[in-house]
Amino acid sequence: MDITTDSSQEAWHRLDDPGSYEWWYFDAEDERQGISLVFIWFSGFPFSPFYMRHYDQWRARRREESPLPAHYAGFSFQLYEHGREVVNYIREGRDAEFGCGPSGLGVRFEENRFEYDESTDQFRLTVDFDFPARGKRVQGSFIFRPRHRYDYQRRHDCSGGGAHRHQWLLSVPKAEVDGSLLINGYPHGGCSSMRVSGQGYHDHNLGTMPMHEYYDRWYWGRVLAGRFDLVYYVVYFRDRGCSPLAVTLLNDNKTGRQQVFDQLSFREERMSRGVFAPFHGRLLHFEADGFSMEVGHRQVLDSGPFYLRYASSFTLSVDGEEFGDAGGISEFLNPAALHSPIMRFFTASRVWRDGERTSMYRYYNFFKHQFDCLYRKK
Repeated sequence: MDITTDSSQEAWHRLDDPGSYEWWYFDAEDERQGISLVFIWFSGFPFSPFYMRHYDQWRARRREESPLPAHYAGFSFQLYEHGREVVNYIREGRDAEFGCGPSGLGVRFEENRFEYDESTDQFRLTVDFDFPARGKRVQGSFIFRPRHRYDYQRRHDCSGGGAHRHQWLLSVPKAEVDGSLLINGYPHGGCSSMRVSGQGYHDHNLGTMPMHEYYDRWYWGRVLAGRFDLVYYVVYFRDRGCSPLAVTLLNDNKTGRQQVFDQLSFREERMSRGVFAPFHGRLLHFEADGFSMEVGHRQVLDSGPFYLRYASSFTLSVDGEEFGDAGGISEFLNPAALHSPIMRFFTASRVWRDGERTSMYRYYNFFKHQFDCLYRKK
């Protein structure tokens, strides 16, 4: 497992091992308006029930054609207002829809793309898609301007990985975000527009084998406001002989001092499980020399068989000084559900892939669309 902040790793790695994945993740929050957005581009969609089904069939020699990541590219966009889902769009397709930008530092899926402009040190994001299942068309453009970066490298040896490679690139721990979004057909054939101005975050992940064969569970999160900007990352591996990996990166906005804590003790408390939510800790504790942190998950923003997104509270102690409750975002992933045919059935309710739309996809989006209409009438 590699952790890096090397910007050259932003480029598309063009992995072709069966089960490989690579994704570029951006999120933004306009706290004043209560708006949150998530943008993800995938080369090899690791959460795809169709990709994992193909992989299992190939491993069992029931299917000769290997599952190439290029055949399971995708794009995902989520919009939340005051913690309520407004758009949850996941589109998956073949390599014809996916490619890299002119500079090599950026990718596109259909008409959705991001590019990095080195001369201005900005990321430009464009979204443009139809969402027939919800009767919407979504268009927008956004600028991510990095506020600061870290300089950090770490290689965490894990025998369970063998010759396989997994990497987390912490590209932009904090950015200023500005943009606009237009949603047509919402509600009742109408139109909704919004301007967004807030804080954002960007990272990039890849691996050369399916996640459920390498990771056991995974916590990560960030605080982007107040005295400190903070990013944490905790991974447990399938190989029990490999110790968990925990890292916290801290930027003091008052002094400009940056610290990395990678000799951390970590524990989970208040373990919880939902009907379709994975087993996870609702309270997290971190301890290191001169640093301690408690993360409490307050409100579920998104929930699924393998993934949770929370609004969280963070309490810090740095060099003996206590800092009160700060708000941030936390996420959790347990990829075991990716190997479950039952959970894949439910996961398919969120994924639009040509020729593969299931009854669950139709029913899920029908009820979500009806709920949205009822909510907007209030």
